Order: sequence, then structure tokens, then C-alpha cells
Amino acid sequence: MRGPVAPPQVPLAASRSEVFADLVQDSVERLERRWPQLADIDFMVLEVPRLERSGEGWSDEAVPLGGTIAAREGRPARVVVYRRPIEIRTKGRDERAALVHEVVVEQVAELLGLTPETVDPRYGED
Repeated sequence: MRGPVAPPQVPLAASRSEVFADLVQDSVERLERRWPQLADIDFMVLEVPRLERSGEGWSDEAVPLGGTIAAREGRPARVVVYRRPIEIRTKGRDERAALVHEVVVEQVAELLGLTPETVDPRYGED
């Protein structure tokens, strides 16, 4: 008789989207140590950015990797990271993690009205 390979609470494999969400969460946790006010911001992962209703698209270089939504009407500010455009531009987990962190830093900087280097002094070192 055979038993399970792993206990039910331990996933055998995480999906690509779960792994990506973990990269975003790791980046946020790293920044929260320096910027505790980030606890008041929602961080989201979406597959791809939506096209504007005007029907205009983006060139290959202009597809956004992230974005921000200002706080309004009782809703917290949001940082959005787009999974597929980042995955397409990276090879391997380390490169992907570095780009995710760069995007998170840039979006947090925009929301806080700061430079990316102020948000993370190591920004741009990779």
C-alpha cells in the first residue's frame, strides 16, 4: 500500500502565478522594514495590463510592468504588478525576482512621491 508523497498541507508544486505572487510578497516585506506605511497599501498581481478604451495599444517596449491606483473613497492605494510582461522579459527565478523588486520599488516611489533610490538605496545595482 502506498501513502501520499507529502502531507496534504504541503503543496507538491506551486503554480507559476503562486510563485510570482511570492516574489511580489518577498519584495513588499523587504521594503516594509524600511517603510512601515506600506502596510496601508494593497499589492496586487494581475496577468496583463488592460488596454485603454481608446483602442490604442502599446509597442513591445511600452507595455507596462506595473502601475498604481491612488487611494479614494475609503479604498487604500494599490500597487499592481503585471505577471506576464515580467515573465516574458526575464529568464530564471533570480532575474525575475530582481525585475519584480525593481517594479515594486518604482511603483512605491511613485505613490510616496519619492525617488526609487530613496525607497530602496540598492535600487539599480543589479
